[in-house]
Amino acid sequence: MTRTLYLNGAWLPESEAKVSVFDRGFLMADGIYEVTCVLDGKLVDYAGHAARLQRSAQELGLSLPLTEAELLAVHREIVARNALDQGMIYLQLTRGVAERDFVYPPAGTLPTLVMFTQAKNVLENAAAEAGIRVALLPDLRWGRRDIKTVQLLYPCMAKMEARARGADDAWLVEDGFVTEASAATSHIVTAEGVLVTRDLSHALLPGVTRASVLELAAAHGVRVEERAFTPDEARAAREAFITSATNFVVPVVAIDGATVGDGKPAALTRDLRRFYIETRRASAI
Repeated sequence: MTRTLYLNGAWLPESEAKVSVFDRGFLMADGIYEVTCVLDGKLVDYAGHAARLQRSAQELGLSLPLTEAELLAVHREIVARNALDQGMIYLQLTRGVAERDFVYPPAGTLPTLVMFTQAKNVLENAAAEAGIRVALLPDLRWGRRDIKTVQLLYPCMAKMEARARGADDAWLVEDGFVTEASAATSHIVTAEGVLVTRDLSHALLPGVTRASVLELAAAHGVRVEERAFTPDEARAAREAFITSATNFVVPVVAIDGATVGDGKPAALTRDLRRFYIETRRASAI
């Protein structure tokens, strides 16, 4: 089935949706994006994703052309138009069309807003059952990773390098500490059962699923520490996992070839995935 996309206020078949070659998102990576999961035709953790979108826009001086109510309505409409039961909604906002220049275009330049869907069975995830292997790579991204920008080349390069090393994904390392995965938040569980994840800063994205999982862990009596951790700590961990809107909670069973725990998805990770799906499915809008 041909998808229906949203582009600057119009609903178009994907074959007819066109963006100018002079769009600053294409020429300068001058744009942001957001991803919201859809489960049972409803939006998962929507408030967190909408808030992060607004924050990213403010940090770059971008203006959303929709009000909060309109943005929610468009999300719901794109689900309905594409009969999406499970999958993702991708939104991209750029500074619009202008002559190529490092200087921002004049005030009043219309932004470009695109939304499209991807159908995906988010509940049946082979990686969640078997776990993934990660390779440690240097974090060479720009310094404002807290902004969800469209400049994703290095994460793509890191994931490809990880694949070349026989791993499924990369955990990025800067100044001796893990920042995050190529497109997800990194977590470990220590031998004492403490859930450790990097504290928020410009070094990493404020993951919406991260926040939900930390809240669920604390509610179930798990001690949580938000701090930097080293690759050695990660290798010695009892459990490790990643969180993201597209995959929820996925176990990490090996880091740079070193087995994590017994090399199988462990109890707390599996519980957190189950808690997340149950609670967010119930609260989806």
